[in-house]
Amino acid sequence: MNSIIGALRLIPALLLLAGAAHAGNYTETVGLFKNAGESASFFNKSYAYAVFPTIGAGGFVVGGAYGKGRVYVGGKLVGDTSTTQVSVGFQLGGKAYSQIVFFEDKRALDEFESGTFEFDASASAIAVTTGASASVGTDGASAGVSGGQKDATATGIYQKGMAVFTIGKGGLMYAATIAGQRFTYAPRGAG
Repeated sequence: MNSIIGALRLIPALLLLAGAAHAGNYTETVGLFKNAGESASFFNKSYAYAVFPTIGAGGFVVGGAYGKGRVYVGGKLVGDTSTTQVSVGFQLGGKAYSQIVFFEDKRALDEFESGTFEFDASASAIAVTTGASASVGTDGASAGVSGGQKDATATGIYQKGMAVFTIGKGGLMYAATIAGQRFTYAPRGAG
């Protein structure tokens, strides 16, 4: 039994390593969200967006998540970002997912870029695939879920100037949320 518990504790570390290995796929990930129903319309009506090709999450009582991303304004790369999350409570399993955060206006982007930004308990994400259904919001908000990566049926709205969408890449995890996700930001140099 101890060996099973020990193996389960390795899940978060393995997923975080897997997330780092697939972090360079920005163009493909943006393409998925541009072809994923409701999230596609946000590219035309948002000021900016941050995309994370892979966020690995896992836990056994204590959990964690990590992913690297990039920030774009008007389709132009302006900075690098990363997200981390630590959680304690009943949780088991692991998963990997892609995430995009749309910023409604410059004020929302400025808040994100301010140093360290964290989603609060009212934050929610719209799951774009059935595999990502565990990523539905923490405030009880409803979200439609579809059968494929290109068929999102969710109706996304801005919350405090931000809208978040996820696409599941695999795994199964109980208690996966975006609340408490912490972000760092570093601007890219001019040039």
